[in-house]
Amino acid sequence: MIDRTLARGLFLGAVATFFGVGASHYNIGTLGRAGPGLFPLIVAGLLGLVALATLVRSRFVAPEPLHFNVRNIALLLTALCAFALTSKFVNMSAGIVVMVFIAGVAGSARYSVLRNIKVSLGLLAVALAFHKLLGLNLNLY
Repeated sequence: MIDRTLARGLFLGAVATFFGVGASHYNIGTLGRAGPGLFPLIVAGLLGLVALATLVRSRFVAPEPLHFNVRNIALLLTALCAFALTSKFVNMSAGIVVMVFIAGVAGSARYSVLRNIKVSLGLLAVALAFHKLLGLNLNLY
C-alpha cells in the first residue's frame, strides 16, 4: 500500500527541486535588487519546507491508501483544456466560468450550480484585480 501523505510529500519535494534547479539557472541578484531567479527560488524553497513538513507528518499519522480516480483526473484536465481554448477563442472570463463548471463535476460533494457561480465570481474578481491593480494584460472582456 502506498501511503497518501508520504506520496504527497515526495511529489511536493520533486516539484520544489525541479523549480529550484530551474531557478538556479537565472541570475538570483540580491534582496535589494532581485534578479529573475529570486522569486522562483523563494517559492521553491517554501514549497520544499512544506514538502519536508508533509514528509515528517507522514511518519506520525496513520497511513491512508493512495487511490487514483481516473475520472476526476480526466475531468480536471478537460477543465484546463477548456479554459485555454475558451480563453483563446472567446475571452478569459468565459474561460474561467467554463473551467469552474467542468471542474465542479470532479468534486466529492454534491454538484452545486450556486457554489460554481460563487467560485466563478471570486476567480473573476481576482483576475480583474490582477488586470486593474497589477496592470496584467488579461483578455477579460
